[in-house]
Amino acid sequence: MPYGKLENLQDCEDFVEGCLFMGTGGGGNVEWGLGMLKEALEDGVSLEWVDVADIPADVMTVTPYGMGSIAPTTEKTKAEIARHGLVNKFGDRSMEEAVKELETYLGEPIGCIVAAELGAGNTPAPLVTGARLGIRVVDGDYAGRAIPDEMQGTPYLYGKHSWPFASVDQWGNVTIVKYTVSPHMLERIGKMLAVAAYGNTTMAATPLPSLEMKEILVPGTLTKCLKLGRAMRIARENNRDPIEAAIAETGGWRLFEGVVSKKEWEDRDGYMFGTIYLDGIEDYAGQTLKVWFKNENHVSWLNGEPWVCSPDLVTLAYKDTGSGTTNTLIKEGDEIVAVGIKGLESFRTEFGLNEAAGPRYFGFDLDYVPIEELLK
Repeated sequence: MPYGKLENLQDCEDFVEGCLFMGTGGGGNVEWGLGMLKEALEDGVSLEWVDVADIPADVMTVTPYGMGSIAPTTEKTKAEIARHGLVNKFGDRSMEEAVKELETYLGEPIGCIVAAELGAGNTPAPLVTGARLGIRVVDGDYAGRAIPDEMQGTPYLYGKHSWPFASVDQWGNVTIVKYTVSPHMLERIGKMLAVAAYGNTTMAATPLPSLEMKEILVPGTLTKCLKLGRAMRIARENNRDPIEAAIAETGGWRLFEGVVSKKEWEDRDGYMFGTIYLDGIEDYAGQTLKVWFKNENHVSWLNGEPWVCSPDLVTLAYKDTGSGTTNTLIKEGDEIVAVGIKGLESFRTEFGLNEAAGPRYFGFDLDYVPIEELLK
């Protein structure tokens, strides 16, 4: 029996809203995720997920996701795509092809889809992919947020490898990678395939027997995103603060309110890197917040001093609506509320911080302080 289900367009919008908020600036865009859900609804596809306990012990699981930078496509890149005569062969359904290619390579049926992360694109897309292929989708993911690298996911943390993997881009290029010497090389190869495809590709990776999947899953997160988005919408409809509704649902904290004074960014090595600068307003007038991102937000400074960092979450949401945003779209002049949410406890180990998800992993010589200690 379904554990959760999106029965109508409102459910889909609520789900994407929650996924976007948990995406911390990345995780794919709303147009991609909501567009896939709407098309599936129109086609009569049942969009549902099941509890992890309902996944049989003898099935193979895989994780499909989008790979690449979230930076906007430049006019130069568009011209090069046109010059090579590339045509979008699969639309938004290349992820299905990646799953089928990996299934063929593995030589055994895939019985469960697991989302890699939470985000407005990279959570709806696996849900739709599983639904269209008739494969169960589990209520959970491997990160509890959106992440830029393989290393911020629980498979890496717990020593599970994510190869072999299949990559299928929108133009129809198909690649099977049999083996990589490390998760870092898997990430690098995947990103280079995305760069070759002019920004993005879709992948099916992390083939794990369901018993191993259950050991490392962050459970219940699809249901959490639906509840979060629904709570924010209901708050808006009743003239209440949707940010406070989100904080109540996530157990988070209001970190800052400000106006974006500057945004610096570059598209490099298959990622969007950059920094967002906020000047405080209202209760935060005279203060500043700086947020560094690698696709997603990872390191912040309050008034020039190190503050909330990954693996804890920093979500930037629009002050007037409460809706999250991506670092692709946020711009100078936007009025923003920064919300902090506790990340996965499992990444707070020495290995998790230094080799996977802490500020030093991202190149900053900063000591991680848990968000709940910073905000006592």
